[in-house]
Amino acid sequence: EIKLMTLTTLIRLLLGIGMSLTVASVLAAKNSAEQHLKQITLPPGFVIGVFAEVPGARSMALGESSNTVFVGTMGRDVYAVVHENNDGQSDKVVKILRDLKVPNGVAVHQGYLYVAEQNQIARYPIRGRDPDRSWERDGEVIFRDLPDKSHHGWRYIAFGPDNKLYVTVGIPCNICDPRGIEATIIRMDPDGKNVEVFARGIRNSVGLAFSPKSSVLYFTDNNTDLMGDDIPPCEFNAAPKSGLHFGFPYFAGGSIRHEDWANKAPPVNVQMPRIGFQAHVAPLGIAFYTGDMFPKEYRFDAFVAQHGSWNRSIPVGYRIVRVKFDRDGEPVSDEVFADGWLQGSKAWGRPVDVLQMPDGALLVSDDHQGVIYRITYTGR
Repeated sequence: EIKLMTLTTLIRLLLGIGMSLTVASVLAAKNSAEQHLKQITLPPGFVIGVFAEVPGARSMALGESSNTVFVGTMGRDVYAVVHENNDGQSDKVVKILRDLKVPNGVAVHQGYLYVAEQNQIARYPIRGRDPDRSWERDGEVIFRDLPDKSHHGWRYIAFGPDNKLYVTVGIPCNICDPRGIEATIIRMDPDGKNVEVFARGIRNSVGLAFSPKSSVLYFTDNNTDLMGDDIPPCEFNAAPKSGLHFGFPYFAGGSIRHEDWANKAPPVNVQMPRIGFQAHVAPLGIAFYTGDMFPKEYRFDAFVAQHGSWNRSIPVGYRIVRVKFDRDGEPVSDEVFADGWLQGSKAWGRPVDVLQMPDGALLVSDDHQGVIYRITYTGR
């Protein structure tokens, strides 16, 4: 009995230490991010703060009840961020899924949370579910045939106006000939049936969104590395219909060609980027703005997270850019919206995804700091 009591006490002590270390780690991430926020530059009238601390925060999806944000990671976990008090900060962060394989992509549709792992896509019923209750046992795998390769193996997903699930499938190399569904965007029914390739020639897209005006699919593409500091540009593309080819590996960032593919005949009618970003900025998540909080000139423009370069002599990116659209719903230019995660040659944060909240605020995930920021407009 004495040994049992001692063991019980020891277990409680270890659990307490573990919880204390977790809390300390979370608070350290929040404090670190908050200390750096004064370095973020925004247009006049905009304010940024820390919304939630989520380890490795990547893609985000708004739950059916607007007080929950689901967050994927490049690790093994998926989180639910609960926001009930409307005070600009989360009330609770819950780890709802564990031991997955790079669950980067998340989407919410008709009562289900969809999670795209490196090798498969599963969905989990949301309705009536407390975030603290077990999720794993109710999961249903709807698609098992994603290329199970780690290089560019983080998926991004979104539902389109056609009720189809769109999935980005990167190429598992820097530059090579695609095999199967590599270097594509595929789409499928919500139950995983009727899978088809929607677009080809896409090296590594980790961000897609549909225009609220035209319903056209727009997506980012991270271009070929090791071709130099200033080439090729990263891409912001439009896919108004299925069956289009966007150039990879024959073209990069427009008409630029890698020397190993310069003499190979590309497909006819290759689609060129609508906007060319600076080389190596690594554009990721996209969100079209439809809210009323920001000034009206922002309405229907797109915000793009630029994760930042890893193979450039002078780092670039680490910011949020605004892509401006004209009255006809066509992208015409881009400009820096939020900057400062890069200070000199060192980055203290890396934006990944952008999500508009029902009140019009903009959330930005940062997988380096392990936080989600909230950008609001005060008009002052």
